[in-house]
Amino acid sequence: MTVVAKTRSLAGKQVMPVGLGCMNLSHAYGLPPSREKALNVLERALDLGIEHFDTAALYGFGKNEELVGSFVKAHRNKVLLTSKCGMQGVDGVRVIDGRPETLVASLENSLKRLGTDVIDLFYLHRWDKNVPIEESVGAMSRMVEQGKIKAIGLSEVGAEALRRAHAVHPIAAVQSEYSLWSRNVEIALLDACRDLGCAFVAFSPLARGFLTDADLVPEDFAEKDIRRGMPRFKEPHFSANMKFMPEFRALAKEAGCSAVQLALAWVLQKGDHIHAIPGTTSIEHLEENVAAGALNISGPILDKVNQLINASTVSGPRYPAGTQKEVDTEEF
Repeated sequence: MTVVAKTRSLAGKQVMPVGLGCMNLSHAYGLPPSREKALNVLERALDLGIEHFDTAALYGFGKNEELVGSFVKAHRNKVLLTSKCGMQGVDGVRVIDGRPETLVASLENSLKRLGTDVIDLFYLHRWDKNVPIEESVGAMSRMVEQGKIKAIGLSEVGAEALRRAHAVHPIAAVQSEYSLWSRNVEIALLDACRDLGCAFVAFSPLARGFLTDADLVPEDFAEKDIRRGMPRFKEPHFSANMKFMPEFRALAKEAGCSAVQLALAWVLQKGDHIHAIPGTTSIEHLEENVAAGALNISGPILDKVNQLINASTVSGPRYPAGTQKEVDTEEF
């Protein structure tokens, strides 16, 4: 079964507007699924028409690239394969390092884990503020010249950094968190991407599982669930944010879709250069996500959603202070 949705351009390829963020098949939100279950999710994604698979050296400290690579090998010509460098695990610790020599070594390791000789879209996962972004992107431009990557992307940068990087080498895409409750990219980045001809890829478009029909219970999060350290999932912010969910779910019913699908459709209808990469370990949720790519929600409902959930109504910052220092996105 393939969902009928108008494709969008990403790194020179036409793909479905909803791709698959593969991170939580290996880590981040508690105990990851078994290898068999994870491969079933990847297989179903391809069957549904998804071609855009997003991974990174950081995810599972390499295990996610190995997983995705083992699946993609038999379907390489069908897949737009994306990965990331500049943030990875070193001796069990997450390290941000944008030095050219580190990025080159990271690429070689990613190619081996992915079992391929070229990555379609390779992101700088975080801008290392100790290294001029021009130097990091310059190193990545040489990867393009060598034929080891096809296109360069950036993650969690602001408009100014994007323009500086784009002056060194064309940037095909910028990836950042974007959802009804994380609007930072609306300050300047979305417009900068449109002006420069860059695709924008929204990760966590479902607010890390918050914008669904099921009430989350933070106390039940697994010990290593990254949301345990995020302010919006702690009190008093969590309860404050739950207050707008009944009305949001009612608006989804009015639109004839689920809360998940309304949240995804809202993101995708903000611009035809926008892609969304929700992650899931559930085939049922995967099918729900993909179907959102074919929806066209009416203007009045979108207006109500905008008024209900926005930068002024959401309680708490998206990251704790230490993590916020690591990103370059503009702040309200």
